[in-house]
Order: sequence, then structure tokens, then C-alpha cells
Amino acid sequence: MEHQYPFQKPEIWGGIECTINRIQNNYLDQLALAGHYDRADDVKSIAQLGIKALRYPILWEHHQPSKEQDINWDWIENQLNEIKELNIVPIAGLVHHGSGPAFTDLQDEKFPYYLADYASKVATKFPALEYYTPINEPLTTARFSGLYGFWYPHAADDLSFATMLINQIKGVVLAMKAIRKINPSAKLIQTEDLAKTHSTPLLKYQADFENNRRWLTYDLLCGKVDQEHPLWQYFLYVGIQEKELVFLQENTCVPDIIGLNYYVTSERYLDENLEKYPAYTHGDNGQHCYADTEMVRMAELKVEGFRALVNETWERFKLPIAITEVHLCCTREEQMRWFKEIWGEANQLSQQGVNLKAVTAWSLLGAYDWNSLLTKSNHHYETGVFDIQNNKLRPTAVVKLIKSLTENNEYHHPLLNQKGWWHNDGRLEETPNQSPILIIGKAGTLGSAFINICNFRKIPFVAFSKSELNIFDLESIQNAFEKYKPWAVINATGYVNVDDAESDAQKCFAVNATAPGLLSQACKIFGIQFMTFSSDLVFNGSKKNPYAETDSVNPLNVFGQSKVSGEKLVLTNHPEALIIRTSAFFGPWDKRNFAHSILQAQDLLNPFCVLSDVVVSPTYVPDLVNTALNLLIDEERGIWHLSNQGSLTWADFACEIALRGGMEEKSFQTKKLLQMKWKAKRPRYSVLHSEKGVQLPVLENALNRFFEEKIY
Repeated sequence: MEHQYPFQKPEIWGGIECTINRIQNNYLDQLALAGHYDRADDVKSIAQLGIKALRYPILWEHHQPSKEQDINWDWIENQLNEIKELNIVPIAGLVHHGSGPAFTDLQDEKFPYYLADYASKVATKFPALEYYTPINEPLTTARFSGLYGFWYPHAADDLSFATMLINQIKGVVLAMKAIRKINPSAKLIQTEDLAKTHSTPLLKYQADFENNRRWLTYDLLCGKVDQEHPLWQYFLYVGIQEKELVFLQENTCVPDIIGLNYYVTSERYLDENLEKYPAYTHGDNGQHCYADTEMVRMAELKVEGFRALVNETWERFKLPIAITEVHLCCTREEQMRWFKEIWGEANQLSQQGVNLKAVTAWSLLGAYDWNSLLTKSNHHYETGVFDIQNNKLRPTAVVKLIKSLTENNEYHHPLLNQKGWWHNDGRLEETPNQSPILIIGKAGTLGSAFINICNFRKIPFVAFSKSELNIFDLESIQNAFEKYKPWAVINATGYVNVDDAESDAQKCFAVNATAPGLLSQACKIFGIQFMTFSSDLVFNGSKKNPYAETDSVNPLNVFGQSKVSGEKLVLTNHPEALIIRTSAFFGPWDKRNFAHSILQAQDLLNPFCVLSDVVVSPTYVPDLVNTALNLLIDEERGIWHLSNQGSLTWADFACEIALRGGMEEKSFQTKKLLQMKWKAKRPRYSVLHSEKGVQLPVLENALNRFFEEKIY
């Protein structure tokens, strides 16, 4: 009779993205990029999540970069001691998508023996370590390094791929043997991507091959690759010697726990109709050319999904399973939706008899440059459970979710009522009694941008124009709150004409100060989150370096004074409110911005006057709105500065727009600020910088996207 495992709720583990990969002769160390080596309190912050175990790196390339070098264990010893004191079980990772130190590589026949020697040193130094992942995702690494040429040693042929895979599996076997000589109770947690390939009928043979290949890490460790295995002949055909396969049959190293890493892109689709897909998806196998794309992007097809693939793994191996990476590079609510969904399905699998030990919150500190599969060093950062952009661990909303789950509490957030984008066509679902965001000022640049992005992100909202809600009447505001029961309010209204404000101060203060004050007061009464916007014009421009949130305000004009007054009223009425200061925003969806004015001047062949001595930090509206929404969901409070990275004069900004739009620079007239006959004074310098660490993309990137995305 088949053994039935009693239901036991999975644990929650954590993991840190720690790849040290090599591109040519350049190494990219994720922990160095994340600042983890230099911060003393990371582990304490992580422990507050309530996790039971932590995938933690003792990476070979970092600790033994040269063969004869004496290893300095001081840093990792302190880290492991702290992890132990915090009652977290460490899972030691020795190689993470790496090719080893410079004295070896994945094609070196000595690679497995060198790794075993290092593993022995680790076990000797830390004999109490029980759980190991000597090599993370050997199959994935072999594909990226040996079949696609992305990573060192940049090969792109089947023999290189097979050699790298065999060397890594042999390395795992020999490493665990070496470790168990010192600690016989040491256990192997072997990780690999939980993948599956689908295809058109023509390419079924290729999909079948890849679906057999996906199991190789575990099949080789378990001694299943014998003469009856579907890929036995493949190995011999590409040039692997039979003795290498026999060695792995005779030296099995069955994982104590199978670690599965499942992503929304783990299921693939192969299609010979190349014209339907972008060029970067195109490839061939020597017989057919075809596109290899993410199955989840195919609206007419349905992925098998997480539960089905875990069940396949369970039926094939009947070994304990842990989900060792759960991560999504996306907006905050989608990150929460993804983890909550995998957690729920893991619990269902466990209830159905799968021996599922844990679900791992991956990329706790975020990750760098995975948008290029680590092939470029652009310092492109994606947040994880924590955001580390200010070199501190800022908890995101995902922290609250995980802490709640580890405490065996149900976690409720209005945004979790919607399914993730991977389930449907992106339209908002009608969910009974769902709590929306109220967007005040739907006709303006900011308000319309919030509507666009909330629709895209599937965030339920109700939007009001000036005529639909009296923002100067507390009773009217409260009636709207009682009717719609929002969880948050975004004030996107504002008096925007800086010069008119000088002669219309009463109206300017009413819109920029009185109204936000009343909205924040009502939000405080109802226990609702509130976000509003302020300006770089709260500063007088006397600084020569960017203004941070802690700098003193000293506005030069009525508009700036009204914004300062509004900030004070909001924080007095609702200390938990969020205020975003921003600067010179431009966007792709409306004509009310500087970039459009430049392009319009180009079309009409009109000269355009721009300032050559006023320096600003332009802000791309989609970046501003997306990041502001993330901060709102994270329940951040106080004043935050958000602008794209980079600063330039208005004249230089105009030139950047003009050059991209095909306009000659000579079409511009430049003037000094003193030459302008404006009523309101302006600061010569109002560049914004955030001490709190959240950064928008660099300005050049934003300008490129503006021309790709503009629709007017």
C-alpha cells in the first residue's frame, strides 16, 4: 500500500539571491551589489519574518578565489552564529549559478574534485551544519553556460552542455560524500527549476526532449539514467563517455529534499510560426526554426500550473519536496498575489498527500540585473521582500504578508481579492464588496495616469472629477467614504499655474492646502490611507546639490507656499499620510507637459524659448505613479521625494526631447531666468533626491520609454 503522509502545514523559509556568475573575466556578486557583506543587521531583520530556515550562501568563489589561499571564515562564522541564535536553520549554498573560482570552470574534469575539497573545508569548519545545496540548479546553469553561451565559459553546443551538467552532478555527489565524512547526518536539498515545455504538433518531438531533460538533475542523482532512460543515447551521441554515467549510477546521492523553483515563466511554448513572435525568442535545433516563449503569455492557451507540475514531481520521485524559490519581479500587489497563491496551493498539495515541507520567500533582498539574465551589469534592481535601495532593509507589504502567514494568521488586503495578471486578460474582475482606491482629480495629468495604471495593475478604484466631489466640504467627503468604503485615497488634484497663483492666492491655497487638509482629516477619521502630492518648488534653490526630504523648505512664490501649507495640514491631520514631492513631470498620455510642448513646436515649426540656467530633475509620470502606488501599498508615511535619476537644465531637457523627436537644436531660443517676465520667482536649482532610498529609473531610460509609449 502506498504510504500516505499526514497533512502537515508547510513551513515558510527564506532565501537570498546570491549568484556569483562570470561573464568573460568579470564576476558579478549579488551579495556585494546588495551591500549584504557590509550591513550587520540584515539577518536580524530577516528573522522578524518568522521563517524557519534560510537558504544562505557560503559561496566557493567568494571564500576561495585562488586554490592555495587560506580561507578567512570570520564573516561567515559571525553570520551563521547569528542565524543559529535566532533559531533559524541555515541551508548552506556553495555554488549559485557560478562556474567556480578562476582556477577551474564547469568544463574542467577536476571541477567536481575541487568542489568536494572546498565542501570538506566548509564541513570541517562548521560541523554542525546539517542542510546543504552544493550547487543550485545545475541543469539551468549548464543550459545558460553550455547551451546558450550566456555565462562563462560561454559555450553553445550539446557536448559542452552535457559535460557541464555531468560535472556539476558529480560535484554534488562528491561534495556530499566529503561533507558526510565529517557530519554523517548532513542532508542534501537539491534545487532545480520546475519547468515544462509545450508546443505545436510539429515541434512535439522537441518538447518531449526538453520534458525529459528537465528531470536530469534528479534522475542523475537518483541513478535513474541507465540504458533504459530516454536520454541515455543522447549523452553518448553528443560525446559523454559511458563511464561518467556509470559512475553516477554506482554513486547515487538521492536528495533528502527536492527543491523546486517555480516562476510564471517556467512553462514554455515552442512554435514554428516565427512571424508571431519577437526576434529574441527565435532559435533552432538544426531541424526546425521556432520561437521559444513563455506559455503564460499565450492568451489562447492554458498553463498546467504549479500544482500540476509539483504533482508530476511527486509521482516521479516520491521524495520530500520544498518550494525553494517563490519570487516575482512585478508590482507590489502582484508580488503579494503570487506568494499568497503559491502558499495556498502548497497547502492544498500537502492536504492531498504530497510531502511538501516548505515554501521559500525568495530574493529577500531583491536582485540585480536579472532582466538581462545577468549578462549586463546595469545595476538594474528589482525589489524583493525587502527594498534595499537606501542600503537598509525597508520592509515592503510582502513582509506583512509573510509575517502573518508564519504566525498562522490569515492575511487580508483588498488587493488580494484580484487574481494575478497570469490568470486572465488583465481586466478588472467584479468582486463583491471589494474595497477600492478613491482617486480625486480624474481629469488631470496625475489623475488620468492613476486611472490608466490602476486599470493595468488590476487595482479597483473609483475616480472623481471636481464636479463630482466637493473637496472643500468635509461632509461631502465623508459621504463618499461611507458610500464607497475605500481602503485608500489618492489626491491628484492641484492648482498648477505658478504665475497665476501670485494674483489668485486664495484659490491656490484652497486647492493645494485646504482641500488636502480636509481629505486627510476625513481619512484619519475613517482609518483610511491617504496620499497626496507636493512640489520641488517648496525649496528656494540656494543649494548646489540635490534636495532631500530632511532639507528645510523656503519657497519663493505663492504656489510653493501653498504646497508647504498643504504638507503641514496633511501631516497634522493624519500623521500616517504619504506625501510625494516631485518635479517637472512629463508623460505619454496627455498634452499638458513640457515634452509635448517641445514636440508640438517641432510639428508647427515654431521657435520655443527654454531656460539655460534652471536645473531640475524631470519625472516620468508612469514611473512616478507606479512607485507611488507601491509606497502606498507598503503603508509608507511622511514625505518622500520621487523623480527620475539625473538632472539637467530646461534647455538640455528640451534638446533631449528634440533630438529624439527629430528636431534641430537650433530651433530653440535659450534665455536666462532673469530675462523671463514671470510674476512668480523660481529657484534656479530644485533637483530632488531621496534619503529614503526609493529610486526611479535614470532619465535617459525614461525618455526612451516616453517615445515608445506616447499615444497623443
